Amino acid sequence: MRFFDTSSDIGIDLGTSNTLLYVKGKGILLNEPSVVAVNSRTRKILAIGSDAKSMIGRTPKDVTTINPLKGGVIADFDLAQEMIKKFIEKVSGKVVFKNSRIAISHPSGVTDVEKRAIDASIKQAGTGKVMLVEEPVAAAIGAGLPINEPVGSMIVNIGGGTTEAAVISLQGIVTNKTLRTAGDDIDNSIIEYVKKEYNLMIGEVTAEKVKIEIGSVFPENDQDEKNIEIKGRDLITGLPRAVIITEGEIRQIIKGVVTLIINAIKDTIEQTPPELAADVMERGIMLSGGGALLRGLDKLIYDELHMSAYIAENPIECVALGTGKCLDMIDKI
Repeated sequence: MRFFDTSSDIGIDLGTSNTLLYVKGKGILLNEPSVVAVNSRTRKILAIGSDAKSMIGRTPKDVTTINPLKGGVIADFDLAQEMIKKFIEKVSGKVVFKNSRIAISHPSGVTDVEKRAIDASIKQAGTGKVMLVEEPVAAAIGAGLPINEPVGSMIVNIGGGTTEAAVISLQGIVTNKTLRTAGDDIDNSIIEYVKKEYNLMIGEVTAEKVKIEIGSVFPENDQDEKNIEIKGRDLITGLPRAVIITEGEIRQIIKGVVTLIINAIKDTIEQTPPELAADVMERGIMLSGGGALLRGLDKLIYDELHMSAYIAENPIECVALGTGKCLDMIDKI
């Protein structure tokens, strides 16, 4: 679906798993997977976004589905550029596209070379002025945290490729920790577990479905725990087979990834100046990104760190909303 309008300012959450576009005056008009399907022989692009994701695990040998971003940064420059261009054209049209001013997020831990790659991918796609915004700052703005005030606000943004934990005060990051470990690693952990435990090969789409439907990180009432049937290819017979996997199993599978995230939050707080750390203790920790929706994550943080954690109102949209609000400042920076 195309959404043509006269708005030219666009905020972009360029994520490893999904890309969201915010159009000034219109809100978020696009949320699609950061996936491109290409002919592996000719490098011709066959599909982008949702259409490409629907092909994952279902393509002939000459067609490959690729994520142009890895760990929150551009891994395939040409494909990333084409993907961004296609997404912007979907929400703005080709005529407005060339006059667009763009605010785009990036992980706070990226190198200058990686920043330049993001900037160049936008400019070479044909757009105008570009503003790079650190992802934790964008997430905090989108979550409604008072980052302009002289108080400590903590945001933990858990995306597909990166986890960002940051304490922000007076519009700047005071302390932060960037992990290139996040939601995609949880999916991979599920794939490896099912392969090892059940001799069953499942795909990325199935693993993500398991994570979304029964993923949890904190045990509650055992009677309320869910299970799910998953289908894949038996590694011994080569034939299709189904198994039942439980919520308790998933909790153990993803424990390693979640522990890394908890430790990143802890390390960030330990590096925070005492006055700001006291603010975080009083105000709590805001969770954003798709990973914030893991059931029980807020309770696990309280259990481990004795600090309250809250899920943002629109956790998946926080970064995109934040980049959209930054558009008002693009001429000043």
